[in-house]
Amino acid sequence: MNSTASQRAILFVWITLFLFLPSAALSKDTADREMTLWYNEPAAEWVEALPIGNGRLGAMVPGTTDTIHFQLNEESLWSGQPLDTHPDSALHYLPEIRQLIFADKNQQAYDLATEYLLADPPSVRSYQMLGDLHILTDDTGEVADYRRQLNLETGIARTSWRSGGTQYTCEAFVSSPSDVVVIRLTGSQEISGTIWLDRPEDAKFRVQGSATGVLRGQVIDEPDAATGPGGEHMRFESRFRLRTDGGFSSAGSGVLRFQDAEGITILLTAATDYDAETMDFDRTADLTGQCERILDDASGLPYATLKSAHMAEHSEMFNRVDLELGGPANSDLPTDERLQAVIDGGTDPGLVEQYFQYGRYLLMGSSRTPGVMPANLQGIWNQHIQAPWGSDYHVNINLQMNYWPAQITGLFETMEPLTDFMLRLREPGRETARRMYGADGWAMHHLTDPFGKTTLHDEIRWGMFPLGGAWMTLPIWRHYEYTGNMNYLRERAYPLLKGSARFVLGFLVEGPEGYLVTVPSYSPENSFIMPATGEEQRLTYAPTMDIQIIHALFTRCIAAGEILGVDPEFRDTLYATLDRLPPMEIGGDGTIQEWIRDYEEAEPGHRHISHLFALHPGDWITPETPELFNAARMTIDRRLKHGGGHTGWSRAWIINFFARLQDAERAYDNVLALLRQSTLPNLFDTHPPFQIDGNFGGTAGIAEMLVQSHQGAPGDRVIHLLPALPDAWSEGSVRGLRARGDFVFDFEWSGGQAEWIRIHSGSGNTCTLRAEGIADGAVTTVDGSPVRVEQVEKHTIRFPTRPGVTYRWRFEE
Repeated sequence: MNSTASQRAILFVWITLFLFLPSAALSKDTADREMTLWYNEPAAEWVEALPIGNGRLGAMVPGTTDTIHFQLNEESLWSGQPLDTHPDSALHYLPEIRQLIFADKNQQAYDLATEYLLADPPSVRSYQMLGDLHILTDDTGEVADYRRQLNLETGIARTSWRSGGTQYTCEAFVSSPSDVVVIRLTGSQEISGTIWLDRPEDAKFRVQGSATGVLRGQVIDEPDAATGPGGEHMRFESRFRLRTDGGFSSAGSGVLRFQDAEGITILLTAATDYDAETMDFDRTADLTGQCERILDDASGLPYATLKSAHMAEHSEMFNRVDLELGGPANSDLPTDERLQAVIDGGTDPGLVEQYFQYGRYLLMGSSRTPGVMPANLQGIWNQHIQAPWGSDYHVNINLQMNYWPAQITGLFETMEPLTDFMLRLREPGRETARRMYGADGWAMHHLTDPFGKTTLHDEIRWGMFPLGGAWMTLPIWRHYEYTGNMNYLRERAYPLLKGSARFVLGFLVEGPEGYLVTVPSYSPENSFIMPATGEEQRLTYAPTMDIQIIHALFTRCIAAGEILGVDPEFRDTLYATLDRLPPMEIGGDGTIQEWIRDYEEAEPGHRHISHLFALHPGDWITPETPELFNAARMTIDRRLKHGGGHTGWSRAWIINFFARLQDAERAYDNVLALLRQSTLPNLFDTHPPFQIDGNFGGTAGIAEMLVQSHQGAPGDRVIHLLPALPDAWSEGSVRGLRARGDFVFDFEWSGGQAEWIRIHSGSGNTCTLRAEGIADGAVTTVDGSPVRVEQVEKHTIRFPTRPGVTYRWRFEE
């Protein structure tokens, strides 16, 4: 074959792949193209280390060489225990508390609520670290040629250095297929050293034989008025096995010793006696047996097999989405230097791409099989025995934000632990609804833990949020919106939605203005000034966010019932109740009113912007509601003017707000602000301190700038491409972003306008597509068959799709 024919054949193959393969199967040259975080010195502190995880096991890799160190986590290792924390007299005093609030006696209501509504004990205990693995080599030479890195596409952390004439390489990953942490240390010459595990408290390490290390313990909680009785609580165990290439291993004094090896491989796993199904301890659990079975299976596989299986599984998920934002590649600079350059005022589109993909990577690492728990406030990575905020599950935005990128960036598997967790919470939530509020259905407040606590914790001023559970139904519904999975809707989503709606129906009472209102409640963590007394108060009735959440819950519950063809009378009740809710108001300063009255804010720059829930993640405020749309913009302006967005997650939320407002430049400004003000050297988000929700919210916000699909009906979604594209990203491409209605989108743009679009329809819904210049092109199937389209309005077309068919659009020649 001559060179011209060969080139034509290669081009034909490329075009065939381009047109016919789904996004997940598209190959891409990512040989370190912006997908590797790297540094030229070890982490000086924990928040500079690099995270690896498989949903159940996590590790932080600081890349140290004096003692090679890995800090370890297991998802279910918590202090505390199952407790009935329901206050005895809540239902008796609830009417009085409500009447006091209606009579503007908010402080008296607050005092009474503190005495009779607060959980007993009032706080929960903490998620805990598992332990630390240490490898100390005999080499004491000076370190040179150092590099540590994390490849997001492969999920492998790698550290290399030279010392004493030996070139060292240490690779680490957490395998989902084998459920083990895998560590491989090699040297250009024979290596020797020692290995051990330790933990700050409640555990002991011992060597078993010549190749096994065991860390075994039980959390011993001290009695505490805030968190409950003490005692011997969760049992846990971590085991590792050592394999040497050449040389030998032996038991030392409290360590394992390896000698004269070409390399070593460590396989580590862990178990606790937590039973996710019962949300309790299983005292019959054989932790040793669980660990041994996992290690037996993994030990039969060569390192190369473990690595290739891990890479194949990890990369398949990760490579579902590819994003290019143009601009110069700065991957020759260490990641911390790139970040510092942005902090100093520079821009780096490649770093934004990396930050976007890092959020996806972190969600993959902290919420999926073999894990059974959702991502907590730190994902899965925690160095503390007592973590900030207990590293718990906050549900007044934080847990919800963790899952904002799950659907749009194609990580559907990450929803399984969250869905299962919410289904398990229904039972304790029913007790809370019944015993605290005399209502049917299920409820939870502003936080929970693995033991299913749904009562009111952490003082009235933080925890008085009875609609935490109602908000948590939205990510569940969204999973159906994106996948079209009817079994999921029928068996999992709808029961959660309906149960939450039943609680709200029982919780609502008639207020002074004749509306049905929530009481007592608050606008999460914010406070207002009482006009008559000048007092700062939080407790109120019908805060705007509550009404917006109820509107979102009821409309989705109605839609689900209609799709499933069930509960017509229940739907009628929801419709009638919606008509009796207070309206969303615009205050005297032109902003969305946060409370039932136009109170003065005590903290105008508050980190929570709860009254814009209806803008994002809700869908009540859109360009089709222009007065509210403009008031939402003024609301954000006011918050930012007074210092809002000062925490990482709050700044991430603001990116999403401006994306929904289609204000591209201000969305982009806040992407830069998130990097400059709230991002740590390893790209972790900081509240401060480290809190992972900002990573997830930032990833979702970048995606929201490129694709939005929150408008339209379940079977006819309005999909808006490039709704908030800033000038800095005038050229670029994306493959694999998802839209509601079960669509997958690949597209490329130039000059701020789409050049071509490929649409894969999973469920055969009608597609209403909005993009600049869309009417100037033709839609066909990938085999070239023309598709009849309807011109809806300028830049908007509508056409029916068939399940499993891929469509394409291009500018007419």
